[in-house]
Amino acid sequence: MKKFIMASLLCSAIVSMPFVFSTAEAISTTDTDKNKGFVNVSYTAEKEVAPDTVEVSIAIKTSDKLLMQEAVKKNKEISDKVYEYLKGFISSENGDYIKTANYSASPTYSYQNGKRVLNGYDVSNNIIIHTKYVDKISTAIDKSIALGATNIDSLNFSLSDKDKYCADLLSKATKQTKQRADVVASAAGSSITGIRSIDTSCSLNNSHRPVYYNSLMAKSMTAEAADAADAGAGVNIESGIIKVYSTVNASYYLK
Repeated sequence: MKKFIMASLLCSAIVSMPFVFSTAEAISTTDTDKNKGFVNVSYTAEKEVAPDTVEVSIAIKTSDKLLMQEAVKKNKEISDKVYEYLKGFISSENGDYIKTANYSASPTYSYQNGKRVLNGYDVSNNIIIHTKYVDKISTAIDKSIALGATNIDSLNFSLSDKDKYCADLLSKATKQTKQRADVVASAAGSSITGIRSIDTSCSLNNSHRPVYYNSLMAKSMTAEAADAADAGAGVNIESGIIKVYSTVNASYYLK
């Protein structure tokens, strides 16, 4: 009977001793699997980095009211000019490339008095340019518009070596979780004996807001864009910075 009372008192003392340090850090003293105490710690390391790669989607859209062949012909003439320019702009040695993302050709209709009426034919060709010439991308955009491109559908900056930054930050975050766990364990009159579990994550946050051109914009500024592109200047596009976040959630056994 005495042993039972002592065991109950001891169990009550252990359960009533939680240590909470933040919403991301807490200490627990029971583990049903191992019957050991453990401490959970989380840490996020971050770094601001200038992007070194940019990817742009350039669209060429043409139409003709009478013939699909004419719409296709117009599109090909413009696309060939844009392709030729972009191939001279990029450097394949740096990992740059150009590809066709989407090509479509279809009739367009409207409804008049409940009847479907053929309006003409639309052709669209989307070209993706992936390059490390981040500081020159505005010139490439302006020149493409001057050659007849009608839309800039997307513009995204990124890092070519994301894994390197992630690895460095994960190493830092892991060391910080161990240091925090040691502090918590010491304050609780215990010490770390091993790793219970670790999970990690790494993500990017691009602060840049893309700039989009539409077909009306392109038509209205074609002459200006041509002059700017030939002069080596263009629309001001800032690449901004990219924040890399690496988070480590670790659990350590205590004794």
